[in-house]
Amino acid sequence: MNEPSGPKAHDWRPKRFMVIAAHPDDADFGPAATAAKWIDAGSAGWLVCCTSGDQGGEDPDLDPMQLALTREDEQRRAADIVGYEGITFLHQPDGALANDLALREQLVRAIRTFRPDAVLTHDPDVTVYAGGGINHTDHRAAGIAAIDAVYPAARNPMAFPKLARDGMAPHRVRRLYLFWPNQPDTWIDVSATLDRKIRALREHPSQLKHPDDLRDRILRSAAETGTAIGAAAAEAFRLVVIDEEEEEGPTEAGLETAAVATGD
Repeated sequence: MNEPSGPKAHDWRPKRFMVIAAHPDDADFGPAATAAKWIDAGSAGWLVCCTSGDQGGEDPDLDPMQLALTREDEQRRAADIVGYEGITFLHQPDGALANDLALREQLVRAIRTFRPDAVLTHDPDVTVYAGGGINHTDHRAAGIAAIDAVYPAARNPMAFPKLARDGMAPHRVRRLYLFWPNQPDTWIDVSATLDRKIRALREHPSQLKHPDDLRDRILRSAAETGTAIGAAAAEAFRLVVIDEEEEEGPTEAGLETAAVATGD
């Protein structure tokens, strides 16, 4: 009997992974259900937010610093629901995030400290979404900065040599999962953890214009994505395999979790 053609659910799982996002709530609107699934299966996850979202409001009289504190608190509560081991805020400027050496060094520091097998980040190639809408400039900047930090900087002992002298040895990230892609090639069945994603998103009330519609919108979107693999719900990625492994399965990092000392 012939097997059905078409894509299948992706079942590789990293032992350790890091989500690098531009703003608080990006990781929850993005790959939160995948992160929760991997964590439930035994993976360790860490979240990095490049900015604190101090421009994420519509009231010009609102104090940006107060908004940043609010959004960090919201993200911490959401991260607890997903199950991350910790979260780091890099305090880069919201709305003006740039792929410069300062941001790259912060990301390399985070990667070399937590030592993930996989990094999940924004797809920087998307400027206009296939279904309509513009990809935020900070999303694109965070995505390309994360990619440049992963390869070659994090694995290169000559990149930011002070980090190595301070005990942060080079580290090879094996895979990149780019979320919100226009051309996905990898789908992860998140039917069992989609509720966690919705619960995490509810912890961002400052950003929810239509909270009553949230559940239906997420369920509808995940179901549409899931049709590609015949799943009730899925999240889609563009996968970049940097280092091949002899066997598929969780990688062995062999290191204890360390606090990521990059600004939080």
